[in-house]
Amino acid sequence: MLYCFRRLAKKDETRPASRRRAPTATPPTHTRRIVHLLLIFVASVIVVDALVGERGLVAMFRARHEYDELSASIARQRAENARLRETARRLREDPSAIEEIARRELGLIKPGERVFIVKDLPQTKP
Repeated sequence: MLYCFRRLAKKDETRPASRRRAPTATPPTHTRRIVHLLLIFVASVIVVDALVGERGLVAMFRARHEYDELSASIARQRAENARLRETARRLREDPSAIEEIARRELGLIKPGERVFIVKDLPQTKP
């Protein structure tokens, strides 16, 4: 079996080289310009929404700042809870802690002790 292939010339190739037209850039038509402007507008809207939209870059920074503040607040609350647990444990188990608080806050004294109250006197002018 024998196959023969013949190359078919394109329409431009059939013309002589002197008669071929060089491709020229056509000026953009009115509809093409509108399409370009519309694409630029849509891209601008997408970029603005990505920056300042409901889930945009600014909202993300704001949420991250709020997250950091809440994390710091939780850490402070945990430290306060640990301090209060330690104070409660001392009050349950250590009688000297109860005595210290009674002396400091209530002004109690043991039998046989004397209390000296020192008052500041206002300075007199010479």
